[in-house]
Amino acid sequence: MAQWHLTKPVKSLIRKLGIWSWLLDERCQMKTLHFGIIGCGMMGREFASAAARWFHLPDMSVRPEIVAICRRTISAEKISWFKDNIPTLRQVTSDYRELLDNRDVEAVYIAVPHNLHQEFYCAAIEAGKHLMGEKPFGIDKKANDAIMARIRKHPDCLVRCSSQFMFFPAVQRIGQMIEADAFGTIIEVNVGFLHGSDLNPAKPISWKRMVEYNGEYGCMGDLGPHVCSVPFRAGWIPVNVRAVLSNIMPKRPNLRGEMVPCETWDNATLLCEAKDSNSGDVFPFTLRTHRVSPGQRNNWYIEVLGTKACARFSTKDANTLETLDYNGREQAWQKIEIGHEVTFKSITPGIFQFGVSDAILQMCAAFLYELDKGRPFTKFSGCITPEETTLWHRLLTAALKSHKSGTTVALGRVEY
Repeated sequence: MAQWHLTKPVKSLIRKLGIWSWLLDERCQMKTLHFGIIGCGMMGREFASAAARWFHLPDMSVRPEIVAICRRTISAEKISWFKDNIPTLRQVTSDYRELLDNRDVEAVYIAVPHNLHQEFYCAAIEAGKHLMGEKPFGIDKKANDAIMARIRKHPDCLVRCSSQFMFFPAVQRIGQMIEADAFGTIIEVNVGFLHGSDLNPAKPISWKRMVEYNGEYGCMGDLGPHVCSVPFRAGWIPVNVRAVLSNIMPKRPNLRGEMVPCETWDNATLLCEAKDSNSGDVFPFTLRTHRVSPGQRNNWYIEVLGTKACARFSTKDANTLETLDYNGREQAWQKIEIGHEVTFKSITPGIFQFGVSDAILQMCAAFLYELDKGRPFTKFSGCITPEETTLWHRLLTAALKSHKSGTTVALGRVEY
């Protein structure tokens, strides 16, 4: 990693001006990891924004610096945001291979449509770049298998998948309960991601509604990885699945207003039996990924029911965790106001509220922390691993088969 430091003349000027005294603190002489961003859409901008806020995390020993971006179509309007807001930017290209050939780029954040994951991710790994990539890590299981094969050939590259919801403070608290075996025997787990974004039939079709770009998984490929993140990290692995998939809006207008086929699944409800990798217990496990969900906007939720304790959380009430401790007597749910109790220390006091942009910043911190230190410091403080992506590809592939056949499909033995 490149080292960031202040020259003596700059330090002298800062002292004379009496500004930014924190820059002179030796704790802030942190290592720098030079990043390239491939894909300049919503998540590319979110990653860039997180990098710009890095001084929000005072205890980090490494920071990201964005030096290159790639967008397939160089649009002045789209690119200007990055140029105007990233003073360290030195390369703008429409060819991702040019970015990967840039020796100054040490790591990449890739946020492109699912059909490009295999090509772009494999090329980045082959070029020796550390990679944080968007889910689902391949348009299908075959693509994911190819990415995994490339990862095995390059063990020196840190490769992780993006999903910010694990880093909400309430979810981290649930992770602590799982590690402490606070739930006892698991009775049932319910997780889901519910959108109302496609409830409007007049909403124009996008690449996420086209099988050739999004894949046959439909809403499962886009929302399912977020839903699987915590249960899979806990070691709660589906052994079978019965899936019901719905294409509620089979046609949508294109940008010219013409009605065109919309062939991806809008909603998916999966009922599984899951096995606890630690205890061997089997329990019901439901997953819901809905893009046509009345009354919802962006609701990610999890509910864990156990014999000793229960917990539930929803981003609808993002700063509140509900828990129930059972001691053989009365049962009562309690609400805990979690606030800004983050995994990676922030300058924001704990009494304040936490939001999605904070979760993305924490996720990025988790990636750089693991790269710098070699491993996460707790089970739930690290980003999604490539091995965990293979598990959801197994599940989603079986879900497609289950819906088509109208039967429960076994996933087979999983080594995890």
